Amino acid sequence: MMAGTTHTVHRILAALAVLAGLQPALSPLAQAAEELVVDLSETVVAITAGFAGSELLLYGVGKGDVIVEVRGPVRDEVVHQKSRVLGVWVNEGKMTFEQVPSFYAIASNRPIYDFLSPQVLAEARFGPANLDLTPRDKDADPKEVAEYREALIRNKQRQGLYGTVQGDVTFKSSTLFRTKIRFPANVPVGTFGVDVYLIRDGKIVHDKTTLLTVRKFGIEASTYDFAHRHSLSYGVLAVLLAAVAGWLANVIFRKA
Repeated sequence: MMAGTTHTVHRILAALAVLAGLQPALSPLAQAAEELVVDLSETVVAITAGFAGSELLLYGVGKGDVIVEVRGPVRDEVVHQKSRVLGVWVNEGKMTFEQVPSFYAIASNRPIYDFLSPQVLAEARFGPANLDLTPRDKDADPKEVAEYREALIRNKQRQGLYGTVQGDVTFKSSTLFRTKIRFPANVPVGTFGVDVYLIRDGKIVHDKTTLLTVRKFGIEASTYDFAHRHSLSYGVLAVLLAAVAGWLANVIFRKA
């Protein structure tokens, strides 16, 4: 862990320890206002050359069960249905879903079904199965929508972009908790929302939202920016580079 990150973690721990120690002395009004306190070790995930994934520490103070939910920037997603024709896989159909979280992860201090009913889980949109994934075609057949929706979630899970970790939030005392937020190497860039919920008696009693940013730096940022600003030129350049690489490989193997 880098020195800056270590310093930040120590600062968070010190602040939370002080807050936890002062809680009994707070007035009822102050206690109500500070029922849930949350902070991150970092608010920026830096993607540089050789980026292989990252993880951040989340600390908090709260009394009850805890759910941590992370959502990436939304975008439209196209799901293709493939079939085998004459031994070749071809796209037979497709469906576009609007405003889909590009990244989704949820963690809790114990299995969610132990302290929340299926109804509450569905209403709060907790878990990949309960995400609001809406097709662009509002007249699409509900059965087809369900099949494409399940395929979309499976694809995201296979890519490591959708995950559920139950029991990954740990309490260090009766009120002080922590968890790790893990980002894979293929994490999308943009602004992420980190929502923390405090649950008591089967109900959400408090919640906090913290924003973090995933950004590219250095040559990664330059390439990403060029590809999005000049997509046609980037495509032509990529084809030319591939052709040159193929030609060089052919020359080398001939000499060998």
